[in-house]
Amino acid sequence: MNIPERVRPMAESTADIMCTIGKRARAATHDLALATTDTKNTALKAAAEALRNATSDILAANEKDVAAAREAGRPASFVDRLMLDEGRVTGIANGLEEIAALPDPVGTVLAEWTRPNGLAFQRVRVPLGVIGIIYESRPNVTADAGALALKAGNAAILRGGSESHHSAQAIHACLLEGLRVAKLPDAAIQLVPTTDREAVGLMLAGLDGAIDVIVPRGGKSLVERVQKEARVPVFAHLEGICHTYVDRDADLDMAVDITLNAKMRRTGICGATETLLVDKSAPTDFLPTLVKALLDAGCEVRGDTASQETDARVKPATEADWTTEYLDAIISVKTVVDVGAAIAHVNQYGTHHTDSIITGNNQTAERFLNAVDSAIVLHNASTQFADGGEFGFGAEIGIATGKLHARGPVGVEQLTTFKYIVHGSGQTRPK
Repeated sequence: MNIPERVRPMAESTADIMCTIGKRARAATHDLALATTDTKNTALKAAAEALRNATSDILAANEKDVAAAREAGRPASFVDRLMLDEGRVTGIANGLEEIAALPDPVGTVLAEWTRPNGLAFQRVRVPLGVIGIIYESRPNVTADAGALALKAGNAAILRGGSESHHSAQAIHACLLEGLRVAKLPDAAIQLVPTTDREAVGLMLAGLDGAIDVIVPRGGKSLVERVQKEARVPVFAHLEGICHTYVDRDADLDMAVDITLNAKMRRTGICGATETLLVDKSAPTDFLPTLVKALLDAGCEVRGDTASQETDARVKPATEADWTTEYLDAIISVKTVVDVGAAIAHVNQYGTHHTDSIITGNNQTAERFLNAVDSAIVLHNASTQFADGGEFGFGAEIGIATGKLHARGPVGVEQLTTFKYIVHGSGQTRPK
């Protein structure tokens, strides 16, 4: 039977969909603010069990996303970020349980004092409210972001990229199962059902006041758009141009191990080292040994003149290389006169994300750690430790490189704010 055009139901617009999502999320914050730690943990553990039980369904959904990415000619590093296997699904489930095991930040008394008039003050952690997370190709972000927001008592609105849409839907279904087991509202963790880019713009505008903070996790173009258009606070980093500096007093074997790990463990993550700096005053075997180790590991090396002289395989670096986040098996190498020059290079060309110094001289290390203006600085360790799980946060929504509210891995504590609770006994303020 044909329905006349004038009475045929119209498809719901993206604006209407997002408006409803925002209202439902705001309503859910009231239940979440009162949810006990046990209730939230029950939801997280049940979601982890659901993930394990649904592994085959999740992998089947992920295969669709991976096939589409390959057909579109996406680079290998992109496909690696997108791809799931049984081990990665297990890791996502384990991550939910690790978040459940974390202390609940909500209700923590940060400070308390009593004034001479008898008023008793407390500064207490409370949820931020509604968190909008906009991300691209990492399916695990669906679980990590939803779980962290929940643990901190927040409602989450998740907008994954079209390239991971099937994977995100399968993972989100497991999060919903956990919420239902714990008798928490489905609206506590919502996945935007459309890949329409208009949804992102509506989230950045705040959904009529429903969203309290936006967290972008993705490439440079996404984060630039968020920082340019957002009308609500943003936890973000623009990109991860991370450095490893090998000082003259470094142990060479340690320097090789750390450099290879920092660059090659996973080249497509934001904590991967993109530039290697080497002290010109280091022993003569340092630079050629480091360069050869990278080349032999399959890494393309783009170096300055000194680096090129160590191996014919080294390509000349350009000025653009010092400001490039490769997210691939490519590294730029530069020699510097001392730690001061290394610090100057990092502060000029870096993105305030993660930078490391390899040295046996503690005074040199302290100078680097104090002077480099980055969210994470390391001594004798790989930049790939820039990860909330490695910090003991269970997981993270992202690495914030700003200086207000949150900096570094954004975990459960960073997804809270505070309020003041004041107890009196009839005090009034004198005129």
